[in-house]
Amino acid sequence: MKFVFLIAFIGILGALGAAGLFMLRRNKGKTSMARALALRVAVSVALFLFILLSYYMGWIKPTGVPLGR
Repeated sequence: MKFVFLIAFIGILGALGAAGLFMLRRNKGKTSMARALALRVAVSVALFLFILLSYYMGWIKPTGVPLGR
Protein backbone atom coordinates (compact mmCIF):
# COMPACT_ATOMS: atom_id res chain seq x y z
CA MET A 1 0.00 0.00 0.00
CA LYS A 2 2.88 2.34 0.75
CA PHE A 3 4.19 1.73 -2.76
CA VAL A 4 0.91 2.95 -4.30
CA PHE A 5 1.01 6.11 -2.18
CA LEU A 6 4.66 6.71 -3.08
CA ILE A 7 3.96 6.37 -6.81
CA ALA A 8 1.01 8.77 -6.52
CA PHE A 9 3.11 11.36 -4.68
CA ILE A 10 5.87 11.07 -7.27
CA GLY A 11 3.26 11.60 -9.99
CA ILE A 12 1.92 14.67 -8.21
CA LEU A 13 5.39 16.16 -7.83
CA GLY A 14 6.25 15.28 -11.43
CA ALA A 15 3.16 17.07 -12.75
CA LEU A 16 3.96 20.08 -10.57
CA GLY A 17 7.52 20.14 -11.87
CA ALA A 18 6.32 19.87 -15.47
CA ALA A 19 3.95 22.78 -14.91
CA GLY A 20 6.84 24.81 -13.52
CA LEU A 21 8.96 24.05 -16.56
CA PHE A 22 6.13 24.96 -18.92
CA MET A 23 5.68 28.20 -17.01
CA LEU A 24 9.35 29.08 -17.46
CA ARG A 25 9.32 28.29 -21.18
CA ARG A 26 7.64 30.96 -23.20
CA ASN A 27 7.33 29.07 -26.49
CA LYS A 28 4.98 26.30 -25.33
CA GLY A 29 2.15 28.56 -24.27
CA LYS A 30 -0.12 28.37 -21.26
CA THR A 31 -2.14 25.35 -22.39
CA SER A 32 0.64 22.88 -21.51
CA MET A 33 1.01 24.42 -18.07
CA ALA A 34 -2.74 24.31 -17.50
CA ARG A 35 -2.87 20.66 -18.56
CA ALA A 36 -0.01 19.77 -16.22
CA LEU A 37 -1.71 21.53 -13.31
CA ALA A 38 -5.03 19.86 -14.16
CA LEU A 39 -3.24 16.50 -14.15
CA ARG A 40 -1.76 17.30 -10.74
CA VAL A 41 -5.19 18.13 -9.34
CA ALA A 42 -6.68 14.98 -10.86
CA VAL A 43 -3.97 12.75 -9.40
CA SER A 44 -4.33 14.45 -6.00
CA VAL A 45 -8.10 13.91 -5.96
CA ALA A 46 -7.67 10.31 -7.10
CA LEU A 47 -5.14 9.69 -4.31
CA PHE A 48 -7.50 11.19 -1.73
CA LEU A 49 -10.39 9.04 -2.95
CA PHE A 50 -8.15 5.96 -2.96
CA ILE A 51 -7.14 6.65 0.65
CA LEU A 52 -10.81 6.95 1.64
CA LEU A 53 -11.66 3.73 -0.20
CA SER A 54 -8.73 1.95 1.44
CA TYR A 55 -9.91 3.06 4.86
CA TYR A 56 -13.50 1.95 4.27
CA MET A 57 -12.36 -1.41 2.86
CA GLY A 58 -10.08 -1.97 5.86
CA TRP A 59 -6.85 -2.05 3.88
CA ILE A 60 -5.37 0.72 6.03
CA LYS A 61 -6.04 1.58 9.64
CA PRO A 62 -5.35 4.82 11.50
CA THR A 63 -2.67 4.41 14.13
CA GLY A 64 -3.12 7.71 15.92
CA VAL A 65 -0.50 9.75 17.67
CA PRO A 66 0.24 8.86 21.29
CA LEU A 67 -0.38 11.87 23.51
CA GLY A 68 1.58 10.67 26.50
CA ARG A 69 2.85 7.66 28.37
